[in-house]
Amino acid sequence: MTQAMANESAPLILIVDDYQDAREMYAEYLEFSGFRVIEARNGLEAVEKAMEFRPAVVLMDLSLPVMDGWEATRRLKGDARTKAIPVVALTGHALDGHSREAQDAGCDSYVTKPCLPDALLREVRRMLATVKPAV
Repeated sequence: MTQAMANESAPLILIVDDYQDAREMYAEYLEFSGFRVIEARNGLEAVEKAMEFRPAVVLMDLSLPVMDGWEATRRLKGDARTKAIPVVALTGHALDGHSREAQDAGCDSYVTKPCLPDALLREVRRMLATVKPAV
């Protein structure tokens, strides 16, 4: 167990990517930076884990098996339990139309991969700063 996982007050980040190496790389960097991390391999797993664990931020690949990231994001944003969780589209789709589609699906932010882990860390911190505390 990493030090971040032992710290229950550290924000929990859900990384959703079907590519194991990408999940592991981002997870290790975020854990090293003080976050707790859980992972999902597809959109269906992402929805299930988000409902169960209520992460502070979801990093969502859009091209996923079983259920794509667009649909998973729509489901998360359509459910009262998870609609306030910021979703960052993390995708190799660099075309302008894809960023609009991600936004239309409910993504709060868009990061094109490959991206350096420190750029992703900056975006996670930016998203956490925008989250309004529960009343």
